Amino acid sequence: MARRVIPQPYVFPDGPHARRHGPKGWKDYGRYRQWLRDEFCFRCVYCLMREQWVDMRRGFQIDHFVARKIRPDLKADYDNLIYLCPSCNNLKRASRLPDPCHVALAQCLRFKGDGNVEALNADGEMIIETLELDDPRLVEFRRRKIGILRSLAADNWALFVEEMRFPTDIPDLTQENPPENTRPDGYRPKLAR
Repeated sequence: MARRVIPQPYVFPDGPHARRHGPKGWKDYGRYRQWLRDEFCFRCVYCLMREQWVDMRRGFQIDHFVARKIRPDLKADYDNLIYLCPSCNNLKRASRLPDPCHVALAQCLRFKGDGNVEALNADGEMIIETLELDDPRLVEFRRRKIGILRSLAADNWALFVEEMRFPTDIPDLTQENPPENTRPDGYRPKLAR
């Protein structure tokens, strides 16, 4: 019998994030929210917290990678926007962290099975320090989440899948109509390609 491949909840992609979407032209950066949710797989780009795991009344946030006070001209530039949990966004503020679209975060830091986080280089140290990823409460949350997911993977696969799945309100980006789109193939249904 084939062995299941169990997705790991706290693993960064091996390479820099390659943007798939390119909506452009909206003045209100909030219009990009659904695109960013999909772009970053419904999770915080830095701590990997999933929308599925938290009370969404507090909602994930749109962050200006280069802060608005530094580059107001990039306020509504999609390629300057990233998707963060409220905690990471609040702690990041105007800090210049490594850009996940130019740096492979997997080469900067990693989360261990016991919930701890390890810096792999100076960029990782900066991310951990700025976002307080080594806060004991976060370490404990990750430790519990990893343990629960391992237990579910072994004993209740259906519930494991439910915990790891995307949210139920996945946006239909084909219904969005940005004024322009620099990557129009990024949101076409696979059958239409």
